[in-house]
Amino acid sequence: MIVLGVDPGTARLGWAVVDDEPELSPIDFGLITTHPTTAMPVRLREIHGQIAALIDRFLPEVVVVEQLFFARNVTTALAVGQARGVVLLAAAQRDVPVAEYTPSEVKQAVVGYGKADKPQMQEMVRLILGLEVVPSPDDVADALALAVCHAHTSTFARHTL
Repeated sequence: MIVLGVDPGTARLGWAVVDDEPELSPIDFGLITTHPTTAMPVRLREIHGQIAALIDRFLPEVVVVEQLFFARNVTTALAVGQARGVVLLAAAQRDVPVAEYTPSEVKQAVVGYGKADKPQMQEMVRLILGLEVVPSPDDVADALALAVCHAHTSTFARHTL
């Protein structure tokens, strides 16, 4: 199964493509950036276009995003919500299902502890995917963690049915 993990944001959006067959391995990952002085509608169009291109290039069977949770910074939460929206739109336009996980679900699936810190998460992602170095920046590491979470969760679900 090919999984596209996306850590949404309007300034920096991390993405990661992994394959879980025959074993979990990274295919590609990166960062989409937009300039803060660019108008928000244009930034969202850029994000949509680049996510759509990733879906067209890698043909994932699922797009995985983090569920939006209450944040102290309302402005940041709104921007993340807008970025999530264009990611969901790009997936829907291509009939690709979307899976969503809370941060604690991702931590539980990757580390085995729902309150793991960022360094623990990044090191486990590195180990699970056989990467030489801890993935960075954080947005890319989080996208990889989302993809790993879904691969682990969906594998478990397939074997328990």
